[in-house]
Amino acid sequence: MRSLRASLKTLRAVAFVTWKEWAAYRSHMLLSLVVGPAFFLAQVFIWHAVFAGQETLGGFTLEGMLLYYGASSVIYYLTMDFADWNLQMLIRSGRFLTYILRPMSHRFFAFSQKVGHRMLGFVFEFLPVWLIFFFVFRIRLIPAEPVWTLISVALSFVILFLINYSTGILAFWMTRTDGIRALIRLLRDLLAGVFIPLSFFPEAVQKVLFFLPFQFVSYVPVRVFLGSYELGGVAIDIPVIVAIQAGMVLVMLLVTDLLWRLGIRKFTGAGV
Repeated sequence: MRSLRASLKTLRAVAFVTWKEWAAYRSHMLLSLVVGPAFFLAQVFIWHAVFAGQETLGGFTLEGMLLYYGASSVIYYLTMDFADWNLQMLIRSGRFLTYILRPMSHRFFAFSQKVGHRMLGFVFEFLPVWLIFFFVFRIRLIPAEPVWTLISVALSFVILFLINYSTGILAFWMTRTDGIRALIRLLRDLLAGVFIPLSFFPEAVQKVLFFLPFQFVSYVPVRVFLGSYELGGVAIDIPVIVAIQAGMVLVMLLVTDLLWRLGIRKFTGAGV
């Protein structure tokens, strides 16, 4: 219990410092008031055209599809992460050496930073965009399963961090990771259901995606938000899919541990 209290105290301290640091650049976050709604408006036009003359498509009605994209957008503001960029920058510049000497793991430090960053994002991104969706687009972003949605979004928060942190660890082997990070980010969003619901993929592909961590970043929390989950022709109860999502957190923790043990051996402390 003493160790847990110490960890929570450290997390709170780092999160608060990150909040204050990023609060100086909160105008960057205000761009979300334009980017998020503009992206959603494009989806409105696209899906109105696609649904012309059709009641359902891929298991969604037009109203359900717009609710899917609305939920996906606001959940992104709660889980967005920059751990991959930050870690590769520290490794490439050699500044990561200072973190090795600190009496705490860098992964926990980076996670604490994300907590502070997203607390600020909740105020300056999530709430304003949610209000725009609700009053301007008339999209009622009220979760069908509020408690399970909260748990699923929290797990998504952790999984996205671990995926990105694992990507950042690749900098131990590469001088620059801009290209590989961009590729992984594209594949991650595609396979997470950000661009299109995973139910539109071929059924064989859907079954493969079930065993990858990406669907748990966006598709699962959005489907929990909507109140039902189905992938690859298999419908799963909400509590069960959330439990599987929690299991994926443990898997990703093991993956990052393994990559860390292999990668740290390559670190020389020299900047590029």
